[in-house]
Amino acid sequence: MKQFRKKRTSNDILNIIYQKNRFMRCTQLILSLFISASSFNLFFYPRKIIYGGVTGLAIIVNNFFKIEPATFILLINIFLLFICLITLGKERTVKALLVSFLFPLFVKLTANITNYIDLSNADTLLIVIFGGVISGFASGLLYKSGFSGSGLNIVSQILSHYQKRSIGYSLLVVNSLIILLGTAISGWTMALYAVLVLYITSVMTDKVLLGTSNNKAFHLVTSKKEEIKSFIINNLGRGITIVNARGGFTNKKANMIICVIPTREYVKFKEAIQEIDPEAFFVVTDAYEVQGGE
Repeated sequence: MKQFRKKRTSNDILNIIYQKNRFMRCTQLILSLFISASSFNLFFYPRKIIYGGVTGLAIIVNNFFKIEPATFILLINIFLLFICLITLGKERTVKALLVSFLFPLFVKLTANITNYIDLSNADTLLIVIFGGVISGFASGLLYKSGFSGSGLNIVSQILSHYQKRSIGYSLLVVNSLIILLGTAISGWTMALYAVLVLYITSVMTDKVLLGTSNNKAFHLVTSKKEEIKSFIINNLGRGITIVNARGGFTNKKANMIICVIPTREYVKFKEAIQEIDPEAFFVVTDAYEVQGGE
């Protein structure tokens, strides 16, 4: 009797993807968090450059209450994990668990890095440029590893979930508020440097992942249309367009899926396609401007 394979959900597909090359992914995760923590302690913390995120809050809290950044980051991460569990569920909380505990550990371990690398006489603009590039590289590695970010990334996911805004927009709002708070400590000049750090980090993150644009346009022909459609809508939160196509060589009719996704989701979606339908044909191009659509 012919056996039918159980239809896989989008979460099943994601779990399969994360299980592949698990050692390499964990290595990328650890390396990215170590580089990010080192960058914070070497470039930003000594100059009080508050460029957003939990690390920015850590600098603010340290200035007023003298709490070590590593301790504050750990405490706020635990609190946000609890909020994440209540609002977003167990699955997303588990994905952020490892990052939430490893990052403050690396911040603690690299706290004395300035004893070995002295940049006290370096120009602030150089600090911002190199710090932004290195932080962006670490952020890109984190996204490529497939693990979820911690800290205020969780807040951004919650805002995105309930306010129906993109995660990128939510991150911008949260980081902007932290930079404004930081002006009370570092002044407007450092706030301008912080904005520059955010820009450099964002550009470098996308460079590490792939390409030069903020979005990627996929043109995809597959026999597993419904599975891929479900993955795009349920896991990437993106809309799609399906058009009728015909093979130039075989003359067979086919459906082509067209969708635009953020560059940061490129690796995840590409691996999902290969897992769902290894025979799928797809072309990826940079999408420099996207307007309209539902």
